[in-house]
Amino acid sequence: MAIKKKTTIKKKAAPKKKATNSKGKKQAFGGYAISFAGRKETVEQVFGNKPIAPSEMTKKIWAFVKSKSLANR
Repeated sequence: MAIKKKTTIKKKAAPKKKATNSKGKKQAFGGYAISFAGRKETVEQVFGNKPIAPSEMTKKIWAFVKSKSLANR
C-alpha cells in the first residue's frame, strides 16, 4: 500500500508597507533639541577627572545644558 504525501500550501507574504511621515522631519524625543555646536569645553571640564556613573553623567550634562541655555524647547 502506497503512502500519500501531505501537500502543504505556501502562503505568499503580504507586501511590507513603508512607514511614511507626512510631517517631514521628526521632532526630538521629549521635545528638546540640544545644540553643542561651537562649544569649546572639553569632556574633562564638564565631567571632571574622576570616573563617574552614567546617572551622574546625565545629571552633569543637564546641569551644563541648563547653565549655558543650550536646550530649545
